[in-house]
Amino acid sequence: MVYNYINNNLIMPEEIPEKDKIQYADDDTEPVRLLLRLRIPSLIIGLLLGIVLSFVTSKFAGVLAKNIAIAFFIPFVVYMAAAVGTQTQSIYVRDLKTGKANFKKYLLKESALGFILGLILALVTALVILLWFKSVELALAVSLAIFGAVFTAPLIALIVAEILELEHNDPAVGAGPIATVIQDTVSILIYGFIATAIIL
Repeated sequence: MVYNYINNNLIMPEEIPEKDKIQYADDDTEPVRLLLRLRIPSLIIGLLLGIVLSFVTSKFAGVLAKNIAIAFFIPFVVYMAAAVGTQTQSIYVRDLKTGKANFKKYLLKESALGFILGLILALVTALVILLWFKSVELALAVSLAIFGAVFTAPLIALIVAEILELEHNDPAVGAGPIATVIQDTVSILIYGFIATAIIL
């Protein structure tokens, strides 16, 4: 059974109108041709957004030239945000398929989690960089970027998954490539602007 939040009742899957049904990618039962058709659109969008991400990164050449150590932490900032976003997305998409997910509740709780996780990871990052590089500027730039990137990650993951669900697309297929590249771009922008403001 699926919970219908609009009418506030339980409905059987066969009672869902055809236009509202989501075609889920299932490697166990679906042919490769269908799996490709379901997966390619989001990967093409991810590819195009990835080109935008490369362009955005190139705009921070000035701060990278001033302090090359800034470049060392680009993968770190991007990865930490992606890891947090992926956790949120995996849990939300799983609950979407069962019909138990409530977007507003997720948004409130994941905002709180993003803030707390961002704070914890930022403090640990600042301590490690201070001990490693002995640079307050670098520690401040990276830790603030970690906080901002981790705080926004769950929100981006949730919003992208919810939009795909509302458009009757399988969020398990589309949310990963699209949310990841959006989050990567946001993380680079946050890191680039913070590092530029502190170091240049």
